[in-house]
Amino acid sequence: MAVPTTTGPPHSPVRAGGTPVSDEDAPGSEVDRSRSAADTAGADVSIVDTPGGTGFPGGAAAMAQRIRQDVIRMAGGPEGAHAGGSLSCADLMAVLHAELLRPGDSFVLSKGHAAPALYSALVQLGRLPAEELDSYARPGSRLFGHPAHDLPGVEFATGSLGHGLGLSIGLALAERLRGGDRRVYTVLGDGELQEGSVWEAALLAGHRKLSGLVATVDRNGLQITGGTEGCVALEPLDAKFAAFGWQVRTVDGHDLAALREALRPSADGPVAVIAETVKGRGVPFLERKVAGHYAKLKPALVQRALAALAKSAKGAPS
Repeated sequence: MAVPTTTGPPHSPVRAGGTPVSDEDAPGSEVDRSRSAADTAGADVSIVDTPGGTGFPGGAAAMAQRIRQDVIRMAGGPEGAHAGGSLSCADLMAVLHAELLRPGDSFVLSKGHAAPALYSALVQLGRLPAEELDSYARPGSRLFGHPAHDLPGVEFATGSLGHGLGLSIGLALAERLRGGDRRVYTVLGDGELQEGSVWEAALLAGHRKLSGLVATVDRNGLQITGGTEGCVALEPLDAKFAAFGWQVRTVDGHDLAALREALRPSADGPVAVIAETVKGRGVPFLERKVAGHYAKLKPALVQRALAALAKSAKGAPS
């Protein structure tokens, strides 16, 4: 098991511009490289009141595998899906929803474009009907490219990237005023950290020593325009959070056991987990590809991706 560290090695970002999906990997137009309407509309922030997933059948490994399968199937729909970032955070989402979130705890999906991963988790928790995933992003569907407030368990969705951490702080402060011990978990994208509002929120959380707050960065090194370090450099990311008064834990974001340990809150203040992940994880022709940020997959590639996931699951850590 990889042990979380507070001074782990620097993230190795993909070079600016990333590496496109090759013609060999994605022949013809099977991967659509164009931006989606959801990208231009901004990212919604979703707060989910989760009923608690401890004891989920099969645990986090089973949920993560199902999340990735569902993401690929949604990407195979007529509208495509935000596949890369949903696949990269699947293990993180599974550990939280299958094992760590307790009744009353809050979950904030700040990187709202990872909605496919959230929708799958909600289906597996019995909060959405499984057949509804087939309607993802289609006209008339309530499963938008970013989660909407009228979904079961999603309290509201609003704004663009960069607001989830601030909303999480509001929840954590409210819990402190109530004298309760409910936790607030937030998942942020690394490209999202280029928003100044994130650091305003981080500064306040450290100042208030919000012990029930755990913010995790899905550090896959890519955003829609290329590598994060080529757009606006983030490193040293661990030192930045530490300077703002956070306890920082750097961890392999695909090691389930390490994630379980790293995601535990601290009595001494807020925790920032830097989960080093691979964008498109589990699907070779999407891994580390800028073009996989939003993908439309033809049936042949859907089957190819599902076969790759089935193969990789055999050696997945538990």
